[in-house]
Amino acid sequence: MSSKIISNAKNLQVIYEDNHLIAINKRAGDIVQGDKTGDAPLSEVVKEYLKTKHNKPGNVYLGVAHRLDRPTTGIVVFAKTSKALPRLNKLFAEKDAQKTYWAVVQQCPEIAQGTLVHWLKRNTKQNKSYAHIKEVAESKKAILEYKVIKKLDRYFLLEVDLKTGRHHQIRAQLTGIGCPIKGDLKYGFDRSNKDGSIHLHARQLSFIHPVKKELLNLIAPLPNDSIWNACAP
Repeated sequence: MSSKIISNAKNLQVIYEDNHLIAINKRAGDIVQGDKTGDAPLSEVVKEYLKTKHNKPGNVYLGVAHRLDRPTTGIVVFAKTSKALPRLNKLFAEKDAQKTYWAVVQQCPEIAQGTLVHWLKRNTKQNKSYAHIKEVAESKKAILEYKVIKKLDRYFLLEVDLKTGRHHQIRAQLTGIGCPIKGDLKYGFDRSNKDGSIHLHARQLSFIHPVKKELLNLIAPLPNDSIWNACAP
């Protein structure tokens, strides 16, 4: 089992930064916010980076607007000002941000391009969501669009556009059609990745800047491994 590479203030992968926002390319070992593991969250790492880079005395303000699952890689945006945070929160809450993910699966979907609609029921004890075809008690509707964009030697690369933001949505819905994501033991893939990652990457995020009111289109470079390297455009 190879060790996970975790972001720190020196190796942080910054995609975009201005006075209001900072966007990071999250590694698979990073947690966005603190949890029961006690590991330093990405939010604290970004604060340390900003403190050093801008030579800031005292506490650095940083607001968490959205999250990615720990084994997932890709774009995470933080607010650098108390003015930007509520606007970012509203933007994500109202689905005004276009989120595009890339996922590697071994089993090709029966239809190369389509829309998946499920009802997801979350099991908090297992930290897992189950996809149902019909509505069940305490379930939430989940919608995504996908298309196969590349055939690899043994895998297929899917592009996924999220229409709703549910717990483990892409992982649960792809498993719901028999296409678990590479490395995702929790959702039915037969073996884990050595670094604890899964092959799910938040590739692109497009939204109107909450302060500048300009369109921001962010793209996160792919992780460096043989499968992702084969997916590169």
